[in-house]
Amino acid sequence: MNRENAAPDTLYNGIKLPEIWPPTGIDGTSREPLPVPYLQNPPAVIPIQVGRQLFVDDFLIEQSTLHRTFHKPRWHEGNPVLKPETGLEMNSGVCPVACPFNDGVFYDPKDQLFKMWYHAGWFDGIAYAESKDGIRWERKLLDIEPGTNRVLATRPGFRRDGVGVWLDHDAQDPNERFKMFAYFRTPDGEFGEVYTSPDGIHWGEPVRTGPCGDNTTFFYNPFRQKWVYSIRTGLGSDRSYFRIRSYREHDDFVQGADWSDEDTVVWSRADDLDPPHPEHQCPTQLYNIDAVAYESVILGLFQIHQGPPNHVCEEAGFPKITELMIGFSRDGFHFDRSDRTPFLACSQQEGTWNRAYLHSAGGSCLVVGDELYFYVGGFSGISPQRGGDLYAGASTGLAVLRRDGFASMDAPQGGGELMTRLIRFDGSYLFVNANTKDGELRVELLDESGHAVDGYTMEDCIPVRADQTLAQVQWVGRNDLSDWVGKPVKLRFLLTEGELYSFWVSPDAFGASRGFVAAGGPGFTGPIDTVGSK
Repeated sequence: MNRENAAPDTLYNGIKLPEIWPPTGIDGTSREPLPVPYLQNPPAVIPIQVGRQLFVDDFLIEQSTLHRTFHKPRWHEGNPVLKPETGLEMNSGVCPVACPFNDGVFYDPKDQLFKMWYHAGWFDGIAYAESKDGIRWERKLLDIEPGTNRVLATRPGFRRDGVGVWLDHDAQDPNERFKMFAYFRTPDGEFGEVYTSPDGIHWGEPVRTGPCGDNTTFFYNPFRQKWVYSIRTGLGSDRSYFRIRSYREHDDFVQGADWSDEDTVVWSRADDLDPPHPEHQCPTQLYNIDAVAYESVILGLFQIHQGPPNHVCEEAGFPKITELMIGFSRDGFHFDRSDRTPFLACSQQEGTWNRAYLHSAGGSCLVVGDELYFYVGGFSGISPQRGGDLYAGASTGLAVLRRDGFASMDAPQGGGELMTRLIRFDGSYLFVNANTKDGELRVELLDESGHAVDGYTMEDCIPVRADQTLAQVQWVGRNDLSDWVGKPVKLRFLLTEGELYSFWVSPDAFGASRGFVAAGGPGFTGPIDTVGSK
């Protein structure tokens, strides 16, 4: 097996990768939950120079009396924000579709626009829309196929399936600023292709990928500068295992698409902690993983298939059930999935835009002020021609979450404490994302031996009493931690009546985290938060 990374590699957060990478030996047919090695054996000292430090797992926590709460986004009241309207999207009334079928939604700082690539008409177009605010979308008529907003010209016999699009801020060649994977069904077979583009509209010649299934996607891991292909894979003849994920990473997006089976490893799958649908009782399957770098972690959206089988849905004329679960990775491969309740759930109500078959978008989410925007494709199953259909009535919805709001550490009655493991930072200003409008948060600095540092004790700390996604922590007569740069220390948080979402140490008083901002957002100049509250 070809390994680009045979030598050990220590990551930005102190995690040391094993000599064999990516890891091998995962049984794709097992239903046992997958281990997360770095949680079992965290670094002795954790560098926190990159990004807001999220409490989505116990990686940073040595001890705590706070309890973790996982949070869910709320659906935007004006959903859907994009629905089938044009001739291309209406699909002659058979299977209207206007939503990300993965595809992609990004904010482009160059044009200061939200940009969406989406599935237009079932198995038909890859289309483009743009927005100034992420809510009101405009379809531009393009020069690819006059009178439409297609970004790829129609080829006889080619029917699109899963697609992924990425805005590459670090592209060395401006003609490769946008990248795309597309899976096609043709009279001569099914296969994947990759493309590059200077503007996301005019795409170069296709390059055929290695073997893969539909709904294959990809993402960029900026922590290791690797392109990662999330490959739909089937194992054996048992239909319980025909939807799992294999993994392929490479330095170069196009060269990395030329893989063989020997170049990939089994990556992820559903397991016994993914509950079946109470009515259908089908074994759960992993339909897809979309992922993106968010602050100091890789955020994963796991699309879990709960059934019923396609033939049942086809006969009855309704969409299958896939819901989006959340996971987090600190090494880019192993994901902690402690929360097995749907992050974004189907309504399962006839006549609603998000009745079933939810799909995440490439890029996963965007940072818009104090909130995160998640764009989701949902299927109603409503077909003007057929009445109901498995793949009809697809629209785009928006879900909104507090920035860093995936999980919070909450105070029990009477208050509680959280102490970090040993950490090391190179910034000077401590910030938190917390809701303490009805209580307060104090922070104490501990030296390597666990003793409180004079001048930085709980008594010295000026309480944080606010609901803010960016609040500076200060001590009486001291507003920074510059004397402790590069030294192993611990932080102890004392919380009453509130929720703590994240903390970070910034090099500037504006609170820039130097972490990654997923698919971007207004005010950011690129993929990294360099602005804070500016």
